[in-house]
Amino acid sequence: MVSNDPYAQVAKGKLKLKGDSGIKKKKKNKKEKVLEQVSKTLDIPEQNEQLKSELKKTKAEMAYLKMKEKMQTERIMEKASLTHKQRVEKFNQHLDSLTEHFDIPKVSWTK
Repeated sequence: MVSNDPYAQVAKGKLKLKGDSGIKKKKKNKKEKVLEQVSKTLDIPEQNEQLKSELKKTKAEMAYLKMKEKMQTERIMEKASLTHKQRVEKFNQHLDSLTEHFDIPKVSWTK
């Protein structure tokens, strides 16, 4: 007998994937979760790795990084010392000091 239900031949239930072996991960208990969170917040392994990497650097690398940090702080202080209005005025003064050679030439189709 034929039913009028269009979904009569559809398979019901979970899909079975080819690579699915049915292995489930072991769930962690609450103590392990708390210990994991504490270790993440302390970041002890990261600090140890950072110290080890600093010890492996040569004198030249250390000097380079020190100068790079110094230059970066100077650049930040210089930018922070001027307001936007002062920077615009300084830029306008620079543009005024340029010769007309650097002006954009007029382009016209009529002349």
